[in-house]
Parts: sequence; C-alpha cells; structure tokens
Amino acid sequence: MKKHNFSAGPCILPRIAIENAAKAILDFNGMGLSLIEISHRTKDFEDVLDEATALLTELLDIPATHKVLWLGGGASTQFYFVPFNFMNKKAGYVNTGVWAKKALKEAKLFGDAVEVACSEDKNNTYIPKGFNIPLDLDYLHITTNNTIFGTQFKEDIDCPVPLIADMSSDILSRKVDVSKYALIYGGAQKNMGPAGVTFVIVNESMLGKVDRKLPSMINYKTHIDGGSMFNTPPVFPIFVVKETLKWLKSIGGVEAMAAINKQKADLLYGEIERNEMFSCPVEVQDRSVMNVPFVYSDKYKDMEPTAFLNFAKDNGMIGLKGHRLVGGFRASIYNALPLESVQALVDCMKEFEQKCK
Repeated sequence: MKKHNFSAGPCILPRIAIENAAKAILDFNGMGLSLIEISHRTKDFEDVLDEATALLTELLDIPATHKVLWLGGGASTQFYFVPFNFMNKKAGYVNTGVWAKKALKEAKLFGDAVEVACSEDKNNTYIPKGFNIPLDLDYLHITTNNTIFGTQFKEDIDCPVPLIADMSSDILSRKVDVSKYALIYGGAQKNMGPAGVTFVIVNESMLGKVDRKLPSMINYKTHIDGGSMFNTPPVFPIFVVKETLKWLKSIGGVEAMAAINKQKADLLYGEIERNEMFSCPVEVQDRSVMNVPFVYSDKYKDMEPTAFLNFAKDNGMIGLKGHRLVGGFRASIYNALPLESVQALVDCMKEFEQKCK
C-alpha cells in the first residue's frame, strides 16, 4: 500500500532527492567514499555548498545585499542569534503561536522585547492585522507560518523598522520579496531538506550595529566571512537541500510551486467545508497552505479521534494526529507532498463520512 506522508516535520521530501542522497551515502561523486565521511574542505563538497547557495539565491531572487548561510542548531538557535546580533535596546514580536512565543522569550534575555500583536485571545486562529509598529524598535520579528495552529502570513508586510522572519515551515512555498527583510531564517526540515541544517538569509549592511561584544559562533559576520565553514557544516543535510532545490527548479520554481500548493490547499479545505464530520477552526483568510488543522464538527465532537486516525492509517495516511494544543487532526501539505496524496486524503474523508452515517 502506498503511504501518504502528512507529518509536520521532519516531513516528506522529493523522492529524487532521497534517491540521490542514498547513492551519495554509498559513494559520493565516484570518490569511493561516503558523503557522510568526506572532509567538508574537499572541492567536491565545496561545490555542493556553492550550488545550494546559488539555487536558493535564484529561486528566491535574493538580492546582492543579502548573504546565504548554512548553519547548525535549528531555528530555535536563531531565537537567540537574532537578538544577539540585532537588538540594542528594544525589539518587537508578533505572537502568533508557540514558536513565535518561544522566540520572544529568548529575546527578553537581551533587552526590552515587547509583544506588538498577539492572537492568543482566539487560540491563535488568526493573523493579527493593522497593529501599530513602534518606530523605536531595533527590529520586528514575525513567524510567517504557524505549524501547530495552521495560520499564515500570506504577503510580505510593509514594515518601518528592520523586519526579521522565521520562515521554517513555508519557505519556498510562495514568492517572497527578500529585499523587505533584514533577515530570514528557518530549519530546513519542512520544505527544504532533513533536520540538521538551518538556512539564514541576512542583509549584511544591517549587521555590526549592536553595542555588545559577540562570541564568534553567534556572530553572523563570522559565518559570512567563513563561507558557512567557520566550523564543520552539516554536510549531509546540505547535500539533500541542494537536491531538493534542484527538484524545485525542475518543476518551474517557486511560482509553479505556489500554484500547486494553492490547488492542494483548496482541495483539502474544500472537503473539510463540505464534509459534515469535520471543521477547520482557523479564520478563512488566514488559513495556512502548509499545515491544515481540522477537528470533528459539533455533531460528532464526542467521537474518539482515534476512529478517524485509525481509519486513515489503514488507508495509508501517515502523520495526521493533531497537535495537543489543538487536538483533532493536522495534515501538513508541504511542497514535496504530491496532489495525489491530498486527493487520497480527501477520498478517505469522504469514505469515512459514509461509513459513519
């Protein structure tokens, strides 16, 4: 039976990227060595790093003002990298859920980190709009996609202060005007590769403005000057990222991917709205095209979640259990998930509805 992977992360990757990674683990570039045992200082791996950077630059149309870095530590490490490098006195955070809140918590260790907008009043089921952005902020931080609650910023906001974004879970899913951001960062394990590498896209001209002394490893300039090789980079994840970016380019790039993502999201949300057994708690205009939470409708609210989860699993659907803060179910429909998998889930939901009537 074919498996359909709706896991929130680590998540589905393009099959071609997995196959090429598997070959490289056995023998990389005909060297007679595995990718995971070569020196990162070899030209073979430097070529991988350069190609990954060039592909990301092309796909996102990254301007020359910005540098691409490949670091370890995950997006959670960037929660303190960011204030270390950008906050002198005061920073603003838009609190749209768990990860945004964690980023804010770390920033409070460095200065006056303030919550400029928040969606907790409705259990993070919407994106705040029309909020005031104080002009005395060193930067404003947003989390563009909420994997747990299923909300998403659909456009790049206009910001009068330097804008920083955690794009871990929707990078490359839509066109982004990188020039509007002082820094974009994220873990790769949603749309770009496996866990273990963090991408950073930073406007170099906005660095070096804080008063504090920065430890070498936490200074973005260190990694820019070192070409992401100040210390040993995560070799294997970067290779898989490179293969994933090649795949994305081959299908038409980010614009083509955005159209496919819309088609997948429209199909799934359409079924949730049609199916009397399910509902989506997220406000329509802010629904994520990457993470789709849904719950039983009021009519079926007393039914055990395991009833649908087990039915779906028996039909090849993997990773549909909702986060404990929302409950119910969650389908993560990242870039590499094919439309046929979303259609399979929709068919499964229809069959379950008929079975329970």
